Amino acid sequence: MAVRGRNVSGDEPSVRLTIRHVTGFSYDGVADSSYNEARMTPPTLPRQLVTDASLRVYPSADLATYRDYFDTIVTTFDLQEPHDRLQVIAEATVETRRETEVDANRSLSSLRSPGAADRFGEYLAPTLRTTMSPQVFEELREVVTRHEDVHATVDAVMARVRERVAYVRGATLVSSTAQEVWQQRQGVCQDLSHVTIALLRALGIPARYVSGYLYSKDDAEVGEMFVGESHAWVEYFCGEWVGIDPTNGGRIGLFHVIVARGREYGDVAPLKGIYHGDPSVALGVSVEITRVA
Repeated sequence: MAVRGRNVSGDEPSVRLTIRHVTGFSYDGVADSSYNEARMTPPTLPRQLVTDASLRVYPSADLATYRDYFDTIVTTFDLQEPHDRLQVIAEATVETRRETEVDANRSLSSLRSPGAADRFGEYLAPTLRTTMSPQVFEELREVVTRHEDVHATVDAVMARVRERVAYVRGATLVSSTAQEVWQQRQGVCQDLSHVTIALLRALGIPARYVSGYLYSKDDAEVGEMFVGESHAWVEYFCGEWVGIDPTNGGRIGLFHVIVARGREYGDVAPLKGIYHGDPSVALGVSVEITRVA
């Protein structure tokens, strides 16, 4: 998961994108059976309208769909016949709209109400990938004393993360933790998001992980197709949820398409499951995004 690029949105109030996401597994021999969950279907939200969506599986299987705890669309399927390859193809057409302006005067103290810990417990507690040492959090004291406004604090944290962690493809593993990324000073969008989430939560700001797509081609014109990968960013709560992209250093824009939300990557993996059979190898990921309006 590693997309980086300037998100140029111009003055348009909305854009329409088509997305084709292909992933899966191959096996050294065969898998006798498998059970899988795919989180690859964008939902309709206030800032995005999904006009068409489909998901196909090869070999073919019966599909079932539900919404998980974090309101992500999950497609489940199981294969009870031997297969040497599993391929999942998700396609969607999405119209995104520009986000409305957020409250510019929200204080950190306003997030510390008696019920905040209960309401946002899962977005304030560390997880396996968002745990960091107390020494790292000590470095945040300057940010806390310098800013009381939530948005200014978030911007300062994001800037600190970008100063510390360089974007380097292939520098980390999907299992890398925020602490490991902080120490080696390199990572991809998943890693910058995990580090940012860890630091925001340490300041008492609820933060969640977002996966989706970013059409990052500069000066995009209608009909242009961009070949990329899945992307990851962060949403923080300040009376409402606000999206920021630590990899690209700003608020999310027209070309960000949300697919899933959760505490960290483990909650939003595009495809995961269990199987019985020979060792598997990921097929890799192919994402094609075309601007159609």
